[in-house]
Amino acid sequence: MDFPFDITRKIIHVDMDAFFAAVEQRDAPELRGKPIAVGGGGTRGVVSAASYEARKYGVRSAMSGVIAKKLCPDLIFVRTRFDRYKEISTQIRTIFLRYTDLVEPLSLDEAYLDVTVNHMNFPSATLIAKSIREQIFEKTGLTASAGISINKFLAKTASDWNKPNGQKTITPQEVLPFLEALDVKKFHGIGKKTQLKMYHYGIYTGKDLKAQSLDFLTERFGKAGGYYFNVVRGIHNSAVKPHRTPKSLGAERTFEKNLSSVLFLEEKLEQIAEIVAQRLKKYKLSGKTITLKLKYSDFKIQTRSKTLPFFIASKALLLEHALELLNQEKLDNSVRLIGITLGQLNTNKKAPKVPKIKSVAQLELLF
Repeated sequence: MDFPFDITRKIIHVDMDAFFAAVEQRDAPELRGKPIAVGGGGTRGVVSAASYEARKYGVRSAMSGVIAKKLCPDLIFVRTRFDRYKEISTQIRTIFLRYTDLVEPLSLDEAYLDVTVNHMNFPSATLIAKSIREQIFEKTGLTASAGISINKFLAKTASDWNKPNGQKTITPQEVLPFLEALDVKKFHGIGKKTQLKMYHYGIYTGKDLKAQSLDFLTERFGKAGGYYFNVVRGIHNSAVKPHRTPKSLGAERTFEKNLSSVLFLEEKLEQIAEIVAQRLKKYKLSGKTITLKLKYSDFKIQTRSKTLPFFIASKALLLEHALELLNQEKLDNSVRLIGITLGQLNTNKKAPKVPKIKSVAQLELLF
């Protein structure tokens, strides 16, 4: 049987279940079974994570704490403890590394693992995922969900399928039928706006998406059109990168009170430039494109960018160009958040090629 995609790899996406909130409920038994939100307290707070009990009311991460409280009047706000989350994340990553060195962390609570060749010599990626989830629970008392398939796109899509505390495997034989039946809103990388745009063109499922030509998709969705054209056919060759380098580095700050004075904003920018410079030094990076982000009191977001003919990394140069962007035009309103991001980093490293095979005689051993 011939496949239009690479079947040589076994990829697992592990995603912790409501990680921050689950840690808080584990450490404080009195919070178990109750709707809690990590962060979000006060009139200007934003929810970092919500327990499954809170999610039933529509509370989600990145939501205003005020809105979250209206949705769930009994919501309990808990202070964010990043040091604690990092500590447990390190324990989880140690478990991953027992199976493979090819671990690509996406955040504190999720990662890709390439287990095509693994330390345990397990032939089945499904059994590896099950074993990893069991060890995470034994070590931390927390649950994780997993997706298993031939590439990162499918593995991530599958990990959401049986949440919480579940897993799903998409074998090579199941890939095309699975994708054709999938609602486009469940495709990783398709957000709300793109979903509605696709619906406008009569594209509701993977089958509808697959029926569109490459020219049609690129004309309407730009470069992303090529991505959609490939992934709906099961083609996604991005390698699992153990030392994933960022495409950009930055920092931002939300203020207790809205600021309308440019002088005060300049003071905040100096502090942010210091943080970004330290991060660049830590990762030995520099970049050419600097972006200033402004979020106004009406929640409107504005970005101002410029690309330099040379790489920069120092606080002095970051601040100089950030101030230039700040003063290039008048503010639309008072400001509640400001940030600096440096992009076009000097991280051009080619991903290793994944070997391809023509025979599927050993296909059952993949999953």
